[in-house]
Amino acid sequence: MSEQIRSAGWWGGIGLALSVSVAAGFAAEWFGESILGFEKSPVSAIMMAIVLGMVIANTIRLPEALLPGLKFCTSAILRIGIMLLGIRLSLLGAGKFTLVALPFVIVAIAIGLVTVGYLGRRMGLSSQLSGLIAVGTSICGCTAIVATAPLIKANESEVSYAVACITVFGIVAMFVYPVLAHQVFATQPELAGLFLGTSIHETAQVAGAGMMYEAQYNAPVALDIATVTKLVRNLCMIAVIPLVGVLYGAERARGESGKINYLAMIPWFIVGFALMSTLRTLGDLGDRPLGFLDPAQWQEFVAFTKISAERCLLIAMAAVGLTSMFAGIIKIGMRPFALGLFAALLIGGVSYTLISLFGATLIDMLV
Repeated sequence: MSEQIRSAGWWGGIGLALSVSVAAGFAAEWFGESILGFEKSPVSAIMMAIVLGMVIANTIRLPEALLPGLKFCTSAILRIGIMLLGIRLSLLGAGKFTLVALPFVIVAIAIGLVTVGYLGRRMGLSSQLSGLIAVGTSICGCTAIVATAPLIKANESEVSYAVACITVFGIVAMFVYPVLAHQVFATQPELAGLFLGTSIHETAQVAGAGMMYEAQYNAPVALDIATVTKLVRNLCMIAVIPLVGVLYGAERARGESGKINYLAMIPWFIVGFALMSTLRTLGDLGDRPLGFLDPAQWQEFVAFTKISAERCLLIAMAAVGLTSMFAGIIKIGMRPFALGLFAALLIGGVSYTLISLFGATLIDMLV
């Protein structure tokens, strides 16, 4: 890491993502107001950052030296942004949203693991590739795939195919699902956020979709519940990945003992999110926030932290676009591609059905 920090390419990748994020803000405002004629642009800067990034990445051959910096943006900066989002919710609010999300997350994961794995084997795909696509779609995208691969003895090509599937369909869902969620849950942004959090694969993609929904439909609660729901899915890795190892890794792992580091499965940004929620809870108590600030200073701090979270996520989304290559679709192959499409539609369909039937009732009971 120290060598990367000293390299000009690492800084160049971060600088490129930052430049695209700034340009996206101006482009979204210009397009919405000057081209579409709205008084206030309905176009999300997040959406524009991803689009601009993808256009640049697929029309200009970016130097390889920039990739470490771009990956830093899609990993560390993204996670810092998600951690800072915790300031938007008190522990009570985050806890209520967690209780709402948990049953939907558990059912969607169970159906996804069983159905996608079975269909993948019926299609002639390896048990390992089927398991990686299933766990990536059901839980938390590439993170779950990378964590599961050694346990089930998946080879590099299987990991690459699974990651490509998750990336392609996750990006499509990131653009389509906010519009779809507004169409079906127009008067209930809580349900829209719940749908985004349970149905989209990657943490970055959920954050992007939630911010698009918030910007386009003026519904910050959608981003809040989408974020909490996705973090609940991420935590499910602790229980689900060992199960996936039993279901999908037997044929290659026979006779081998695999040790699982459960502590490593708890992403640090989830802990950070909870700490920021704790800070918000403590700061909102009493007449002097945290015992030494006046209310105006506390509100300024909260507002600054919120803006910092949004800036981090905007930079991360620009980097996501800059690392998204259309050529990845060709490399996947038709059968893994078809399984990935089915998995994405299955999780989306299950989430929509469950939330439509029970979401409003559960939110009324708990929130």
